[in-house]
Amino acid sequence: MNSQKAFLGLLLIGFLLLPSVQQAQDLEVGLFGGVNYYVGDINPAKQFSQPEPAFGLIARYNINTRWTVRASITMGKLVGNDTIVKFNAKRKLAFETRVNDFSLIAEFNFLDYFTGSKRDYVTPYIFGGVSVFSFNPKHPDGTDLQSIGTEGQQDTDSNGNRLGPAPYSKFSFSIPFGIGVKYSLGKRVGLAVEWRIHKTFTDYLDDVSTTYASLPLAKQKYADPADSFDAGMKRGDESTRDWFSYAGVTLTYKFDLRGKQRCDNFNQTNH
Repeated sequence: MNSQKAFLGLLLIGFLLLPSVQQAQDLEVGLFGGVNYYVGDINPAKQFSQPEPAFGLIARYNINTRWTVRASITMGKLVGNDTIVKFNAKRKLAFETRVNDFSLIAEFNFLDYFTGSKRDYVTPYIFGGVSVFSFNPKHPDGTDLQSIGTEGQQDTDSNGNRLGPAPYSKFSFSIPFGIGVKYSLGKRVGLAVEWRIHKTFTDYLDDVSTTYASLPLAKQKYADPADSFDAGMKRGDESTRDWFSYAGVTLTYKFDLRGKQRCDNFNQTNH
């Protein structure tokens, strides 16, 4: 499934959610701030390794006191460096990439919650959804790694047949999920703290996946900075996919969608 189909799928889900949104009690719009980090071939296990600042926009439609749907745009930077992580320090590979993510997510509150409530003002919650994101791995010196074809993506024989893997797309999709806690700060202001993990369907966030290729010297220094490996030797683990995650805080402001009288009735009934 390519990224264009994934994006169309997100739009379809958005349209399917519209009837529920129209029945929503309120809309909350706000900002996200925190950190993001990556897990993949350079950092296969460490959570919160080399965190970088991340920020974004979020819109929540509260269907009722338990269920919420939301859309968010989050931007951040992912980095990885063999010499820092030390999982395979002898490779000396390193990368950085900007990630721009658009997510559609459903949230479930374990307790009744309503921003502005004096009784149901806090709850833990879980969530899951789908997202489309863009990325563009670069060497720390700013060189675009995808265009170099560090694993032989540009290699062909004399007949034009491809020798290495196909060039990877800089767009992909993911399954975001996670946990958090919501807290009502006032009549219209809500706070949430959450950890959001993205299981992606690409193995090239870090430009590392398969094997070393035989490249010209100008490119080889990016594909094999250690100058210690031969073509065909293992460079990454193509059987796994990369992950990225966010941890941070959202601050939102509530807009009533049903009018003051309906909202007052809702509050009297539920709170």
